[in-house]
Amino acid sequence: MEENLKAFSRICTIMNELRAQCPWDKKQTMETLRHLTIEEVYELGDAILDKNIDEIKKELGDIMLHLVFYAKIADENKWFTLADVINTECEKLISRHPHIYPPANGSKVKVADEEEVKRNWEKLKMKEGKTSVLEGVPRSLASMVKAQRIQEKAKGAGFDWEKPEQVWEKVEEEIGEFQQAVNTSDHDKMTEELGDVFFALINYARFHHLNPDEALERTNKKFISRFKYMEGKVRESGKQLHDLSLAEMDVYWNEAKTTEAG
Repeated sequence: MEENLKAFSRICTIMNELRAQCPWDKKQTMETLRHLTIEEVYELGDAILDKNIDEIKKELGDIMLHLVFYAKIADENKWFTLADVINTECEKLISRHPHIYPPANGSKVKVADEEEVKRNWEKLKMKEGKTSVLEGVPRSLASMVKAQRIQEKAKGAGFDWEKPEQVWEKVEEEIGEFQQAVNTSDHDKMTEELGDVFFALINYARFHHLNPDEALERTNKKFISRFKYMEGKVRESGKQLHDLSLAEMDVYWNEAKTTEAG
């Protein structure tokens, strides 16, 4: 613990020095840092998917620096301090875990499993003044992740399917409605129904404890790897990719799949 506190104090000291002496750091605002922070979070996500422990450590450091940076800017403007940020979070964690920290006017709450913890979490948030369980879903969140979070929060409020088979029936129903829309050539209707298909599939994935965003990103990485392999082999043959027929490309594509399997 002492080592952690010493390291945290060190990064805070460095942040103070950079803010006072570095021309770039002195110019930054919360608005200018925002897109950089989002980029850092995605880089952390990549490192996690790649299971690259060294990169995870580095990216966590970058994100921690950003958190300290935001708190420093707020402190300079007398909005709040870093201590305020941490203590506010500590109080929230304590109040939302009554099964660990008994409230002053009651006894420790008993929970059966993690699902009950989630349900209690949402109930406690509503008691804090929120008017909807969906308020905690960021508007700018990526659509697939947002759909997953919406469904999880709805489940926490008791609004959910009972069995995965019911969800799959919904997937098939939505695919049928999408195909009907395609047959009409109504672009707006097709877009609407395609969204319903995605939403239903994400729901089905949730019932099987699968992360749809992670699944799609794995497929993206797999496609990129195979496509680059194909490009490399085509270059080795002295040709350009657009010189090949689809059947010829498939030969290299299947070779890439075999290489992966090996």
